[in-house]
Amino acid sequence: MTTQAPARGPGRAGSLLPWAIRLERRLEVPRWLPVVTTIGAVMVALAISGIVLWVAGGDPIPTFIHIVRSSFGSLGVLSDTLVKATPLILTGLACALAFRMRLWNIGAEGQFLMGAWGASAVVLIPIVPAGTPSIVTIPLMMAAGMIVGGAYGAIPGILKAYRGVNEIIVTLMLNYVAALWISYWVFGPWSEGGFQLTAQFPHEAWLPRLSDYADVVPAFSGLTVHLGLVFGLVAAVLVRFLLSRSRRGYEIRLIGDSPRAARYAGINVARNTVIVFAISGALAGLAGMSEVSGVVHRLQQAISPGYGFTAIIVAYIAKLHPYGVIVAAIAFGALILAGREIQPSGIPAMIQGIILFSLIASEVALRYRVRLERRGA
Repeated sequence: MTTQAPARGPGRAGSLLPWAIRLERRLEVPRWLPVVTTIGAVMVALAISGIVLWVAGGDPIPTFIHIVRSSFGSLGVLSDTLVKATPLILTGLACALAFRMRLWNIGAEGQFLMGAWGASAVVLIPIVPAGTPSIVTIPLMMAAGMIVGGAYGAIPGILKAYRGVNEIIVTLMLNYVAALWISYWVFGPWSEGGFQLTAQFPHEAWLPRLSDYADVVPAFSGLTVHLGLVFGLVAAVLVRFLLSRSRRGYEIRLIGDSPRAARYAGINVARNTVIVFAISGALAGLAGMSEVSGVVHRLQQAISPGYGFTAIIVAYIAKLHPYGVIVAAIAFGALILAGREIQPSGIPAMIQGIILFSLIASEVALRYRVRLERRGA
């Protein structure tokens, strides 16, 4: 049954807008919709970025082409892109896991730094004597990075679970604590000649690269991809299995969907909060270990260009799916790599920010159905 709207005089505002937009909350989200909205949000973000570049006097099309060429144009630059993507995969998984339980871990950056510190301590204290073979040193560095990062991640988890402290504030502040902690060690006890870096690690503490096997496979010459990429790929598979095939993953998903229903089902929400934060911190800590051992080969103050913060965008683009994190991390690794060749260097960061805002705006399409209706109908 329809009703007819009363006639409006020519002076009334309603006559100027005969149509109205109405939002209806979705009872069920189609499985294809998150993918479509993500792609659409990224395309809109690129269009907005192009307009901003054009207004600023740049030429957006050649700029975007240059970003693609400088990141994927040859096997060598593709290798460098994957190196930049490696810590983003691990920190992106850290954020995605926490976000799936609606725990807003904004501290992946600090957990990354603490993981890098823990891995470095194995060599610089030293926990193992000089000359210890790689088969012993590298696993110890991995364990140390994950333990320190996991312990650092557990701090906001404990405060959230047992004191009700807002995890956003705690994790954000702990990022600054971790940065100052790194500064103390690289300027103080571990400083090499008073500079903001440590002595170079021995070769036994370096993650193997493809270029190390160039004698066997000449095509690997100059390729910088290291074992950390394998860590990230394996971690994605394990996180996917944890979330979709394990009892713990069922509890995580249920708490994320409805904490009240989870408590009614007898699930210990506090314990899962601490566990998820610890696992998230361990993944970010492993990212820090892979960076100091596979790329820098020393601990230094500027070890991260903001991997932990970029990981938040990576997790959002992936819609918290572990395999989607891999794809999104490679794309953002390309943006970070392209930042070395594009002037001003803030253009990739601008694009990242616009993508994040577009993704947040796209949540409206996921939660609501947009309807266009004639007024009075």
